[in-house]
Amino acid sequence: MKRFLRHSLAALLALLPVAVGLRAQDKSIGLNTICLDPGHGGHDPGCISIDGKKTMEKDITLAIGLKVRKLVREAYPQVKVLMTRDDDTFVELGERAAIAKRGKAGLFLSIHVNSVDPKLNKQYASVTGFSIHTLGQSKKGYDLISSNMALCKRENSVILLEDDYSTKYQGFDPSDPESYIIFSLMQNANLSQSLEFAEDLGAHLTGGAVKKNRGISQDPFLVLWKTTMPAVLLECGFITNTGDLDAMRTEAGQDRIAKGIFEAIAAFKRRYDGSVGTSKPVENVGKEPAASGEAPGTQTAPAAAQTPPAETAPAPESVAPALKSGYGTQVLASGKVLSEKDRFFKGHKVTVVKSGTLYKYIVGAREKLSAAREEKKKLEKDFPGSFLVQFSEEETKLVR
Repeated sequence: MKRFLRHSLAALLALLPVAVGLRAQDKSIGLNTICLDPGHGGHDPGCISIDGKKTMEKDITLAIGLKVRKLVREAYPQVKVLMTRDDDTFVELGERAAIAKRGKAGLFLSIHVNSVDPKLNKQYASVTGFSIHTLGQSKKGYDLISSNMALCKRENSVILLEDDYSTKYQGFDPSDPESYIIFSLMQNANLSQSLEFAEDLGAHLTGGAVKKNRGISQDPFLVLWKTTMPAVLLECGFITNTGDLDAMRTEAGQDRIAKGIFEAIAAFKRRYDGSVGTSKPVENVGKEPAASGEAPGTQTAPAAAQTPPAETAPAPESVAPALKSGYGTQVLASGKVLSEKDRFFKGHKVTVVKSGTLYKYIVGAREKLSAAREEKKKLEKDFPGSFLVQFSEEETKLVR
């Protein structure tokens, strides 16, 4: 365990300058390369349906990934789309991030399918919806065993299929809670943009083929661990739920999921580099004529439309902000409302900014940037994964 922590910290320190450097590039370069990562593959099937048809996660994720690639290429022929796999091949978790890094991708999306173990949960068939994850601690922050830990363990256990996995991952054991301590020490230079893309995904997938949005959370996924760009993992739905399964394995359902992902990528790209020069209007890519009575969420937003504006709402009384605008240290982003008295905040005064479906929690709020920087130095021990932001009632912006 000590060897894992020592090697991992060294690796993180080496990766940070690269990540920050990529973010600091001239924005005129734009989002020229994205990496799509269909989960599992080859001798690793991922989740398997229990309805007798034995639908496999690896087939669903590949089908959706290839559809997204096609949509991106049609709309943005100048954008290079990397695939960690484009056939039924097994790719090691570490190599997935390496492919994105070697290709200098500006965005990484790992596509997966969720499940509930029927032996452990009698209500498994009723659990539905897609969920979105960025790298970090659990949304409870102080608790290494989050509500998503079973999911993290399952996805991370793929390394057990790799040769000499203990050496490759510096002794990381996906079944040992202590191995996850490293994620509470991580300084994620791309967290802000990862969360922004996660919000884009939530906005464009909600009400689609898999209707329920289970929200955004920060979780310790190994596949996101060594990425040096904004990175998100999407669980498209539950293979153990009949409705989700039908949506994910049918051509029409896969098309709708892929289109929602594409629309999120387009929104992220517009914000990232202001690009509107596509070979064909974005609203026409993959669009079919709307039929009478078509389910909500199937209409594609016009090309000129921007990402839905952040919802402006007063912070809950339990976490009323001391300042309406200024600078501070963002310590957590969650889809849940937490009390200022929650032990994660360790007694600090909390400012909350509601952004879309996320609550962004900020401590050490100050009117002046210099004062906020000084305060952040004091907060680093309590909140090692935090970063400095400028905030208002409507939004937050990363401050380098």
